Amino acid sequence: MRASSITARDLSEAWFFCLREVLAYGYEYKIDRGSYAGQKRKELDMITVQILNPENRPIIPDVPPGVPPPSTMEYLDHYLPYLMTGQRAEGEQYTYGQYLESQISEVIRMYKEEGYNTNQAFMTVGNPEAIYLSDPPCLRSVDTRIRYGKLHFVVYFRSWDLWAGFPSNLAALQLLKEYMAAEIGVDPGETIAVSKGMHLYDYAWDIAKTACGLTDELK
Repeated sequence: MRASSITARDLSEAWFFCLREVLAYGYEYKIDRGSYAGQKRKELDMITVQILNPENRPIIPDVPPGVPPPSTMEYLDHYLPYLMTGQRAEGEQYTYGQYLESQISEVIRMYKEEGYNTNQAFMTVGNPEAIYLSDPPCLRSVDTRIRYGKLHFVVYFRSWDLWAGFPSNLAALQLLKEYMAAEIGVDPGETIAVSKGMHLYDYAWDIAKTACGLTDELK
């Protein structure tokens, strides 16, 4: 397996670097089970993305003219409660917030009352029954660390749609981190994201090339 490693200045730069990585090195295959079954996607075997200043604005990628934006701040306002609270709309199998809501408050309490030097401030998404869902959670864990006066996130995605997921996911996680850091009394720090399933569906291949300014030479 090929393990990719990217270090980026901010969320926007990370997204563009990842687009280029998937287009260049993604394994192309037809999906047997899961979202868009029967269609094709390009997927990295494994990737680690270290984002040094995810607090830099804008936190949504600024795409070239003519390229549809992968997310918007308006959508992010709608998405954030899905990440942070347990409210669930009719027909939804789950939300990240139903798993994270109580853990967020406990992590804040843990750091404030028991100190920063711990490896136990780990939040998990999903349960053993999630494997039976038709579409199990993609985000599976949000690990945290306070070091050098900042709260850092280390997140894991089992599957990660680079076009329709990455920009909203990491922007919302950054807002969550900023909220938690303020509650704890530290600054927000880096985000390190890990996935063995970062991918682009075939519908997004051409627009991803356009967004990156790549020519048809990159297949």
